[in-house]
Amino acid sequence: YYQPEAYVPSKDLFIEKDSAINEDIDKLRHRATRALFERHDCVIVASVSCIYGLGSPEAYSGLLLWLEQGKTVSREAIIKKLVEIQYGRGDYDFHRGSFRVRGDVIDIFPVDEEDQAVRVELFGDEIDSIHRIDTLTSKKLERLNHCAIYPASHYVTEKNTILNAMPAIKQELKERIEFYVAENRLIEAQRIEERVNFDLEMLNETGYCKGIEHYTRYLT
Repeated sequence: YYQPEAYVPSKDLFIEKDSAINEDIDKLRHRATRALFERHDCVIVASVSCIYGLGSPEAYSGLLLWLEQGKTVSREAIIKKLVEIQYGRGDYDFHRGSFRVRGDVIDIFPVDEEDQAVRVELFGDEIDSIHRIDTLTSKKLERLNHCAIYPASHYVTEKNTILNAMPAIKQELKERIEFYVAENRLIEAQRIEERVNFDLEMLNETGYCKGIEHYTRYLT
């Protein structure tokens, strides 16, 4: 579902951009992307519109969380990395694209899985074991030596890239406001200033905003 941003001058009505993604389609899309990185026998046939919401492949693969048994890493570092790649913490509401923490045990529900999660057990600052578990019963299904957790969104960008892009976005915003004011389109000038400043604030705080694809030119 996609509702583009629109303004009806006769009624002074502004319609917000809104979009919703089917959970199953999103899961399969992430699974297909993962296959492209991990397999050599993968061919994907799709419409051109399927790539519109995608960011840089280098940024996507560069931000994955690599877990390996025996690796030295603190619990806080794993949590920080999960938040950075847009996983939400849900200690009670455990769903796709979230993680939960209980002592030295971290359960991660990968965004491309349906009913299996990854359990990471730490001993101090060392990964003691990694298991694939059933999300409903928490029963251990398989022991893993290593595991890659891919970002929860296709559009992930490193913090430095965002910070470097901000001055250019602000400069274009200034130019567009001046253009609308010169054309006496004050409502459009006010709207674009509000929208872009809000997006910049979200990008600075969370690394993501709704409609981030509009800033592709600067972020990639």
